Amino acid sequence: MKKNILSLVTLTLLAQGVHAKVSTQQAQQLGKNLTAIGAQISANDSGTIPAYTGGLAHDVNTDPYINIYAHEAPLFTITKANLEQYKNNLTPGQIAMFERYPDTYKMPIHVTHRSASVPTAIKEKAKKNAISADLLANGNGLTNFDESIPFAIPQNGLEIIWNHITRFRGGSSQLNRATIPVQRDGSFTPIKVSANYSPPQYLSDGYHAQDDKNILFYYSSHIKSPARLTGNVLLVHETIDQISEPRKAWQYNAGQRRVRRAPQIAYDSPNTEGMRTSDQVDMFNGAPDRYNWKLVGKKEIYIPYNAYKIIDKDSKYEDIIGPGHINQSYTRYELHRVWHVEATLKEGARHIYGKRVLYLDEDSWQISVADHYDHRGQLWRVSEGHTMQFINANTPWYSAITNYDLQSGRYMAELNSEERHAFKFNQTLKRNDFTTAAIRRSGKR
Repeated sequence: MKKNILSLVTLTLLAQGVHAKVSTQQAQQLGKNLTAIGAQISANDSGTIPAYTGGLAHDVNTDPYINIYAHEAPLFTITKANLEQYKNNLTPGQIAMFERYPDTYKMPIHVTHRSASVPTAIKEKAKKNAISADLLANGNGLTNFDESIPFAIPQNGLEIIWNHITRFRGGSSQLNRATIPVQRDGSFTPIKVSANYSPPQYLSDGYHAQDDKNILFYYSSHIKSPARLTGNVLLVHETIDQISEPRKAWQYNAGQRRVRRAPQIAYDSPNTEGMRTSDQVDMFNGAPDRYNWKLVGKKEIYIPYNAYKIIDKDSKYEDIIGPGHINQSYTRYELHRVWHVEATLKEGARHIYGKRVLYLDEDSWQISVADHYDHRGQLWRVSEGHTMQFINANTPWYSAITNYDLQSGRYMAELNSEERHAFKFNQTLKRNDFTTAAIRRSGKR
């Protein structure tokens, strides 16, 4: 029987407390027993999760949307009828979806491929960060940190969340997507958005220590449709030390032709017509200071993975969207090891979610599933991040995100298949593209 090296490491670190940095000796596990960014290299005991062999090879000339696993049929499909057999490898939120939609909800389970990969430079920074990066007071920021993955050998839940927040997403990119609020009967009107994203290290006019030293990334999004929202623009300067300098955000309202500061774009402010909170975008983002984050351990869970079908150009929104949930025939689930983290609202803190339970893919640090509870302790919303590896950019990212409201029957789906140039990497973006003057210009109807 194989020795579960990472479980032993995790238990040891938990026993030591919540110190951020690890020793040089501990960091030597990276690239040996652990991948360079902290996943367990070995297979699981049953072989249903294979050993990590490097992920999909980077190729800038490869069409990233080609489904290289299209020939694979599901190993089996979980339905309400056979749910009991698979509950140990599902989250409470996933189980609740079967209970809520017993006649239509299903999960096609495929063979596991550990396809995630990141550039060598990110791996090297993760190793360096492991022995240098620290959490600031209350964990609401980082210090001695370089670009991505501060805690490749995490010692607590908060460090794991920071790994998700800071994970590599391909450098400078232009994104086109549809954020779709879906009514209970399945009707919908897509909100189509064009966005620019760049960490300061990838700006074409270079990294400026004075301007960029506390910036995690720059982001702007421009609404293209529907007409009532066209021309509205959001600008974000996401900070690293959020104690001394909270997130900077501005909104341009096309109707008023004014740019205003938008400090409310954070925490539980409504997003996507109230179907998710601002900090649910990208599964979780922003300051983590309102919650206590507990590392429960590691689990083997069926999570959405290698989700190429849902982003295929032949996949139309009207076919994907349905009442209650998306058409699960467009999904693919695989068994992967995940970090299991529970966040409980701090006494005196305000948020609509009393508890959040997150499951993060060990190979990419992306949140794969998130269960959200109300203040009565009732399961409220279930989110899934459908992951794929963009071979041309050597990065994992979401090809789709869903957020289901179990109480109302409404949901939000973030899709890309009908958008031209859904993900354009290695784009020429300058610091001046992320100014209030720039969003005023881009927002004119």
